[in-house]
Amino acid sequence: MIVCHQHRFIFVTTRKTSGAAIEAALATACSDGDIVSATTHAALTQYQPGDWLRLMTRGERARLDRHQSAAQIRSRVGDAVWSSYFKFCVERDPWDKAVALYEQRTRGRDPRPTIAQFLAKARPESLSNFPLYSIDGALAVDRVIRFEHLAAELDAVGHLLNLPAELFQAIEWPQTCHYSAVLGPAERALIEAACAPEIELFGYGFAEVAPEDR
Repeated sequence: MIVCHQHRFIFVTTRKTSGAAIEAALATACSDGDIVSATTHAALTQYQPGDWLRLMTRGERARLDRHQSAAQIRSRVGDAVWSSYFKFCVERDPWDKAVALYEQRTRGRDPRPTIAQFLAKARPESLSNFPLYSIDGALAVDRVIRFEHLAAELDAVGHLLNLPAELFQAIEWPQTCHYSAVLGPAERALIEAACAPEIELFGYGFAEVAPEDR
């Protein structure tokens, strides 16, 4: 999450959408007084038990949760800033996103669960980004960048916000296998249920890939 006062924008960081890399790039356009989740300390009232343990044993202050929701950010910055700043985020095909989440969270586990086992135990909120960029079920940001066109759409937003032209050039866009190669009917249905709002909002559809192209 980033709130940049100089360029008057708010970036809502979503899951498995290159959020950390985009945050790092946007942070270079920020200055003192801006809010960057990677460097801004969380309020003590937001601490979890593990945060208190690190503070007491190592003296380390907890950072803001990167995935602050739109409602949380609005509460933090106030209605005037929230309503007047340009707010944006990135969304990704929900089936593609689920495969990327599986790859990240099970990498190095032995034995490694199957994707069906992983998804059966996954919390719906970890699969869907919609609660992060909506408030009371309604879209709360000015622009949702589609991950499928990430480079071009980031450049367009950068131009709109008068950010340096080279800001996003160092970002490496991750690649995963096509989800139709690993998701069966049960997994597809589970993701459809968890991500129903964004599927309806953006018209996502499960894309089959011919076996010879997998």
